[in-house]
Amino acid sequence: MIRILTDSAADLTAAELNAPGVTVVPMTVTFMDGSSQEDDGTMTKDEFFARLASDSKLPRTSQPSPSAYIQAYEDAAAAGDEVIVITIAQKLSGTFQSARLAAADADFAPYIVDSESATQGEALIVREALRLRDEEHLSAEEIFNALEQFKKRVRIVAIVDSLKHLQKGGRLPAAVAIVGGALGIKPVLALKDGEIKLVDKGRGRPGALVSMFKQLDKQGGIDPFYGYTLIYSDDKQLVAPVHHYLHQNLHLTGGRVGQIGPTIGTHIGPGAVGVAFVAKE
Repeated sequence: MIRILTDSAADLTAAELNAPGVTVVPMTVTFMDGSSQEDDGTMTKDEFFARLASDSKLPRTSQPSPSAYIQAYEDAAAAGDEVIVITIAQKLSGTFQSARLAAADADFAPYIVDSESATQGEALIVREALRLRDEEHLSAEEIFNALEQFKKRVRIVAIVDSLKHLQKGGRLPAAVAIVGGALGIKPVLALKDGEIKLVDKGRGRPGALVSMFKQLDKQGGIDPFYGYTLIYSDDKQLVAPVHHYLHQNLHLTGGRVGQIGPTIGTHIGPGAVGVAFVAKE
């Protein structure tokens, strides 16, 4: 079998976590009191956001160690499996490097894909890998080559309440965070080619939603073959107006809803809502 190995930043659903030939290497979140929690589902996403709101300092996130990947490679080798690794964008985390270092130390040659994305964008790439494996019956090398092209079409566009979490976590320059933090202004972000960029802003959430909807076209438009995923951090009700727009205005169906997990939630914070999609060719 071809084993798909990814990290917990992909925020896979319970069904996807239990799919045949899928393995997730968890990241770790360390809170202000020094306690650590693997992002393995033991702490629910809602429990994490409640903790994020109550702590006065941001938690720290840690990438999986090379030894965690070595163990995963050895398990696959023992089962006679080939491995395709899909990691969170290497511009956002050192996870890709851990996977590569492990491959150099292990008697194993996995195919390693930098997703250039995170959360449900990364999950889109995992799902495409599974589709190519299970429906198209491609070889591991063919899947790897296809994913290297496919990932260039994956986009996330989202509104966040504040840029302070991204700035404190080192994912955005302070000057950008200040520009996006004006009173009453909601920033609109895009994740593309592995980088988070402030692409627009709007006055209040209604204005930001309009700006975000315009960005869907500017980022290439949604390819209906792959559907879309509505993403949110702590408040599921925020996806309702986004779903309404995609369904009523763009006539899109086949959408999913995915909650952002601790790894990405640490840097995004509460009040986030957005869309992960595959841009049209």
